[in-house]
Amino acid sequence: MFLQTTLRLQNTIDSIHLSLCKLVSWFTLFMVFITFLIVVLRYGFNLGWIAMQESVMYLHATVFLLGAAHTLKVNEHVRVDIFYRQMSRKQKAWVDTLGTLLLLIPVNTFILVLSFDYVMTSWQLFESSPQSGGLPLVFVLKTLLLLFAVIMNLQGLAELIRNILLIQNSPPTDSQSIKLGGI
Repeated sequence: MFLQTTLRLQNTIDSIHLSLCKLVSWFTLFMVFITFLIVVLRYGFNLGWIAMQESVMYLHATVFLLGAAHTLKVNEHVRVDIFYRQMSRKQKAWVDTLGTLLLLIPVNTFILVLSFDYVMTSWQLFESSPQSGGLPLVFVLKTLLLLFAVIMNLQGLAELIRNILLIQNSPPTDSQSIKLGGI
């Protein structure tokens, strides 16, 4: 019963992050399109809008902060793996479990706690761009810090479940775990 509940939790977290990643991947396309448009308007027609330039920055922040959990899920984070690549699956699971418990969850919890007042103050002021003609949504942009910390901790929990099951020699079968690859 506990195993099924934990697997269901892991699968739910993984599927939420896959959906989020699909949405965020569209933001990348919009970011490229808007950047192209900015260049054409600036150099072709001598036109430019600060709000349009800031929208690229907002999209960029969204892609990185909300896409990080999926990057963790598919094991594509940057790492120095001189020793890690030589390890067995079980040894890697131990390293990943310790890394999740000692680094990932504490650091993201620290980010969440430290950013909370910062983001709430921004919301109270409905903080907007300091630039004339900029986007009036700085408070929304800062909220990404909180979302990042929450979704990274959730994905850390899913990875923790996956690694503990592997350490216990009971990795989920294909029918128990959603196969989530790259997009």
